[in-house]
Amino acid sequence: MKKMRIVGILILLGLLTACSMDNRNNSSMNSTEMNHSNHRMDEEMGHETTANLKSSKGEHELTFPKVLKPDSLTDNAVVYTIKAQQGKTKFLNGFETETYGYNGRFLGPVVRMEKGMNVTIHLVNELKEDTTFHWHGLEVPGNEDGGPHKVLKAGEKETIQFNVKQDAATLWFHPHPMHQTAKQVFKGLTGLLYIDDKNLNLPDRYGVDDLPIILQDKKFTDENQLDYDQVMNADGTTGDILLINGVIDPKLTVDRKKVRLRILNGSNARNYILRFNNDMEFQQIASDGGLLNRPYNTKTIQLSPSERAEIIVDFTKVKTNEVTLINEDGVNVLPIHVKEEKLPSKQIKQNLNQLQVSDEIKNKKVTKKIKLAGMMQHVTINNKKFDPNRIDFTQKQNKMEVWEIENVKDAMGGMRHPFHIHGTQFQVVSIDGKEPPANLSGLKDTISLEPGQKAKIAVKFKRKGIYMYHCHILEHEDNGMMGQIEVN
Repeated sequence: MKKMRIVGILILLGLLTACSMDNRNNSSMNSTEMNHSNHRMDEEMGHETTANLKSSKGEHELTFPKVLKPDSLTDNAVVYTIKAQQGKTKFLNGFETETYGYNGRFLGPVVRMEKGMNVTIHLVNELKEDTTFHWHGLEVPGNEDGGPHKVLKAGEKETIQFNVKQDAATLWFHPHPMHQTAKQVFKGLTGLLYIDDKNLNLPDRYGVDDLPIILQDKKFTDENQLDYDQVMNADGTTGDILLINGVIDPKLTVDRKKVRLRILNGSNARNYILRFNNDMEFQQIASDGGLLNRPYNTKTIQLSPSERAEIIVDFTKVKTNEVTLINEDGVNVLPIHVKEEKLPSKQIKQNLNQLQVSDEIKNKKVTKKIKLAGMMQHVTINNKKFDPNRIDFTQKQNKMEVWEIENVKDAMGGMRHPFHIHGTQFQVVSIDGKEPPANLSGLKDTISLEPGQKAKIAVKFKRKGIYMYHCHILEHEDNGMMGQIEVN
């Protein structure tokens, strides 16, 4: 198989070289045309590339997104205004980089709400292009979900309203316009959304012992710009510079106590496997859709694009004043300085939730099968590209069904695909016929599968409408690796 692949690549290279020479004979290529030519070459070779990350130098203290101030707030209702905007941000050597943001130049504020609240959000598109506002992980009616069929054109406004029916969770919001999602997220359109619960007895002092960690890798051009068209990769755009909460070369200073980190993988395509350089244990207490049943003791967490994890780190276990969060390659992701004085911590309950997958659900027949396949421009779900005029599946509101998700391993080997469903939080029933590990036993809206893996998930939609499901490698999504389900 390897010999056949090498021969095929050599033939394709020869053809591409001949085409390139023919192009030079007829006209000169500008940089954008050359870039797309390189992408086509990568596509034909079936080549997946991931840029090597640079270690954080720990030069800048980590900052945290502001909490969005409501337009109005009562015990059971909140009103917000969220604007998609463009601006300029200084990242590298004081140079101004053109960026997008929500209610600011880059990234967005934290939007907070509670279960039972009636929420009104005034949406404003101040960009010079179409966008949408998608509430990732939030269970809302289909017409409020912000998928690619809910476009706001440049200068347009819209108001959405819904009632929050979910328990405490760390969710997020981002754009979802067809063929433009990857670029707009890459340029900065990402914000966090918290569903709060004041009765959990968890660290909850925002910016003190309850800290958001938004991981995003970027690739800057020689002109210090986030020029997506120059750096994009159809198999998932990755960069060599890691931003946390929009900060390059970050460091974090924490109290010597238990601290809650809410980590979002907000990258276009990169997968993160994180641990501490002293190999210390920590507790994962929540996944995408909320709390696990009990704290999960671990030394590593893995997050594919769009996944979240809440972890409790006991910094009293750090023997020195320094510890570093690193990735699987040993790259310094976040150097952490621990203050000298030991402070009292909240005691984390051992019983956090009461989720279960009943025997009835485990024995349910699979009603929907999803096959994820392909690379580059050739990605499909069930051998189909997205068609906005086609409904791929239907499901009854509040009816529990079991879906089978398969990442097809093809002749080229395939690649990891993170599969996401809008408008619901599902539970993992099994992975390759086995019960999921404890960290995947909570509510999820994204499941990441390696080539050849197959999972069963229990899916129930609490609201009506049309919802998307897709690979959350954003370039794959833009390339049509997406379908839609109508809930009625």
